[in-house]
Amino acid sequence: MNDQQRFDCVIIGAGPGGLQAAIHLGRFNRRVLLLHRPGGRTAHARHIENFLGLKLTTGPDLIETGLSQAEHFGVVVRREAATRIEKGGDFLVEAGAVVYHAPYVIAASGATEPLPQIKNLGRHFARNFHTCVDCDGYRTIGKKLLLMGNSMNSVRLAFAMQRMFTRDVSLLAVDFRISEDDREILGEDGITVYEGVPMALHGEEQLEAVELTDGRVISCEAVMAGFGMRLNDDYLAGLPLKRDGAGFKILTGHNCETSEQGLYAIGTLREGHAQAIIAAGQGAMVAIEINQRLLQL
Repeated sequence: MNDQQRFDCVIIGAGPGGLQAAIHLGRFNRRVLLLHRPGGRTAHARHIENFLGLKLTTGPDLIETGLSQAEHFGVVVRREAATRIEKGGDFLVEAGAVVYHAPYVIAASGATEPLPQIKNLGRHFARNFHTCVDCDGYRTIGKKLLLMGNSMNSVRLAFAMQRMFTRDVSLLAVDFRISEDDREILGEDGITVYEGVPMALHGEEQLEAVELTDGRVISCEAVMAGFGMRLNDDYLAGLPLKRDGAGFKILTGHNCETSEQGLYAIGTLREGHAQAIIAAGQGAMVAIEINQRLLQL
């Protein structure tokens, strides 16, 4: 191992959490490696307007600004994905053909949202087609909204959207059936229920409708989709991390440390709410704790 492979901390993921951790540790004059694989959820965000100090920014702008800040403080950025982590005294982090060594690792690699194959999705994604209520529910205020999803969570979300943002809500159940009792309750609140598979989005700049594979067309001005998510955590498979009851999210302590001492999980990977500003706060907190631990070595 040479000095180019040894770091105080390796951070995996350059979303808001990973970037904030990198900036803090860089300002402590720590030797930090940030592994950045472009294309995370933040990279698709077009309207970040609930981040303190920023009236409005985009995900790509936030990431590029954060990368510039991190590099300004001496953080080494590699545009590579972590493929494996082992614990052998220090952590061994494999990325490409190189293995990096560090006593601390921050997992901030986020998640991927599976979406149906829908024609024209790219034209409307993050503009009129949304996947996060906390992030973009505000942008559906007063609009004709179609919710779509593949679980009962979509039913609960339909009622929530009515209470918060718009009364004009319809629900498309994709690959699951809604009971007659639930249909009746939804109908009492004016929520029309459809079952089917979306095939195409209609409209140029403005969304006009969703077409189903059977030819039906549902008029709408915005879509809120919920098809679950997949954690970007394959590189952690070799570590015996404690997870939630579903074996999904990583369990951490109040300081975001996992059951593997020295490994921290922040943002979407861990239990709890996931927002850009929350992940950034977690990144700052973890960086300060890691620096304090390094001072005690």
